[in-house]
Amino acid sequence: MEAVLGHLRGAIERGEYAVGDKLPSEAELCRRLEVSRPVLREALRALQTMGLTVSRTGKGTFVVSAGPVADPTFGDYTASDLMEVRRHVEIPVAGYAAARRTPEDLDHLTHLLDRMEHERDTTVWVAMDTLFHLAVAQAAQNPVFRRVIEEIRDALAHQSAFLDGLGGRREQSDREHRAIVEALVDGSAPDATEVMTHHLDRVGTTLAAIVRPGRTDHADTPTEDGAQA
Repeated sequence: MEAVLGHLRGAIERGEYAVGDKLPSEAELCRRLEVSRPVLREALRALQTMGLTVSRTGKGTFVVSAGPVADPTFGDYTASDLMEVRRHVEIPVAGYAAARRTPEDLDHLTHLLDRMEHERDTTVWVAMDTLFHLAVAQAAQNPVFRRVIEEIRDALAHQSAFLDGLGGRREQSDREHRAIVEALVDGSAPDATEVMTHHLDRVGTTLAAIVRPGRTDHADTPTEDGAQA
C-alpha cells in the first residue's frame, strides 16, 4: 500500500494528475499497478486524508491539491485538534489509572496487549488499539474520561490505520503500549504519564514524517496547536 500511495502521490505532486483531474477508475489503477482493490482503496483513503484528493460518490476520485495539507483530517477532527486533546486528556488519565487501576483493569489490559502483539490483521489490530486507550481511561475510574475517548474513538481508529499503513507504527506502538501497562502494574503515576507522553510524541513525529517528508528536524517539539513540528 505504501508503494501504491508513493506512486500516486508522486504523480500528483509532479503534475501528472493536475488539480481538478479525475484519477483513473479503481479497476484501471489496479490493472496498471498490479495490486488488489483493497490495497488500492487503502492508498486512496490515505491520499484523501492528506488532502490531495476527494472522493465523489458515483463520480470518482478527483485531485484537489498538488501537495499534502499540513493538518490532515481523521474522521471528524483535524490531526492538530486530535493531538491537542489527546495530550491534555490521555497523559493525566495515565497517571490516574496508575493510582486507581483494579486487578480486573490490569488483567483486561494485559490480555488485550497480548492479543495485539500477536495480531496480524490490520483492521483487527486497529480496533484493539482504540480499545486499549479506552481501557486505560476506564482504569482511571472516572466515566467522563472514558466518554471523551469514546467521542474521539473513530478519529483514533482513522489515525491508527493511517500511521500503521504508512509509518510502520505497529511494532513500535505495541512496545509503547507494553511500557504503559508496566507503569500501571507498578502503580507509578509519574512513570505512566512519562510513557504516555512518549507514546504521543512518537505518534506526532511519525505523522509529521509522513505528511511532510524531509521536515523532521525538531519533530519532538510540540507546536502551539499541540501537533508536532
